[in-house]
Amino acid sequence: MTDKVGGLNATNMPVRALITMAYGIRDFQLSGGPGWIGTERYDIIAKPERNPDAAEPPADTSTMTDDQIKARDAQWKERAQALLAERFGLAVHKEMKEQPIYVLTVAKNGPKLTLIESPGARRGITSNRGRIQGYATTMEMLALNLASTVGKPVIDKTGLNGRYDWVLQFAPDEVAAGSQNAENPGPTLFTALQEQVGLKLDATKGPVENVVIDHIDRPSPN
Repeated sequence: MTDKVGGLNATNMPVRALITMAYGIRDFQLSGGPGWIGTERYDIIAKPERNPDAAEPPADTSTMTDDQIKARDAQWKERAQALLAERFGLAVHKEMKEQPIYVLTVAKNGPKLTLIESPGARRGITSNRGRIQGYATTMEMLALNLASTVGKPVIDKTGLNGRYDWVLQFAPDEVAAGSQNAENPGPTLFTALQEQVGLKLDATKGPVENVVIDHIDRPSPN
């Protein structure tokens, strides 16, 4: 999937995935709706609406400030939500639920992260099986990525406000189990966090925002 400010170009994407992206949530925070939203795939192209009075964002993301990036992402989500309402008749409501969560904090021996004073063009997180690598990422971005990996919300309480490079390598099959076995050697994600980046995940409960689908239709042809 590619996007510009306010625009969207998605290929072979389930509607469920688009909804989670549009509302900035993870799959476990979305409920309701028919089964086809997770199985049927669509190609979606939406051109951004141009505001002649608005300043054009920088073409090079490396020159964008954090506030500009957040504003761009908020505008994209607003446009995606409008598209879902227009083409799929999507109607949702939000509700808070007390659910199991993880809190991300600094481990006893301190963080093992590389502080990036001047972020370049490469910012973000790449994920492969058993390996997650961050480039000039905030702890908020790491927490969001970990939430997808562990299947529960992760709240950043590290107090680390910079941007950092880091690498996590772990045994992927043991993420849910939280334990190691002889057939799949390597640390669990929880152990790797402490040993490799000096952070830890603590299990607790807390309020989590959920999006509930009230109505959705298959889209009409263009």
